[in-house]
Amino acid sequence: MNETCRELDSARSDRNSMRVIVGLGNPGPRHAHTRHNAGFQCLERLAQAHGLRFEATRFDSSLASGQICGIRVVLAKPLTYMNLCGRAVAALVRYHCLDLGRLLIVYDDLDLPLGLIRLRASGGSGGHKGMRSIIQSLSASDFPRLRMGIGRSPVEDPSDYVLNEFTEDERAIMAPAYARAVEAMECYLGQGIEAAMNEFNG
Repeated sequence: MNETCRELDSARSDRNSMRVIVGLGNPGPRHAHTRHNAGFQCLERLAQAHGLRFEATRFDSSLASGQICGIRVVLAKPLTYMNLCGRAVAALVRYHCLDLGRLLIVYDDLDLPLGLIRLRASGGSGGHKGMRSIIQSLSASDFPRLRMGIGRSPVEDPSDYVLNEFTEDERAIMAPAYARAVEAMECYLGQGIEAAMNEFNG
């Protein structure tokens, strides 16, 4: 947990600004370590850092909940498979009457170099099928997102590449990227998307 998060965790008095963070991926052990599951992998690290566990299953998602940086948070890993994840996200948004500014989607991006992270306050799908499903289900694209760069293979078809596991060398590059993503999510929770963009998009 970074220092900003610690300060906010002890000082914040308003505990009612709930956020939902959704990591994208495919369920099941066969997909657990694939490039397409970078969103799941980020959320698992955030949950571990704050002692949260994915113990509930609702809204077609595996859920963990608790407080991070003094904010009540729900972490969600959709169980619908990537192409239909919008169904799970829309159900969470409806249930919590969630303003889309309090929703953060974390997912893999072929068009970012391996290990690079980028935050945006809104945007299109960029060709990502999970993001396309979410945008269609919400009829909106003005929600924050955190993209995890997985790079592209010069020889492998993208649909095969994303469903294969990271190589040993790639895992070494992704390890600090996941740590940085956890800090970025903490910053988003504690200070908002603009502050997180300013801090982590450099």
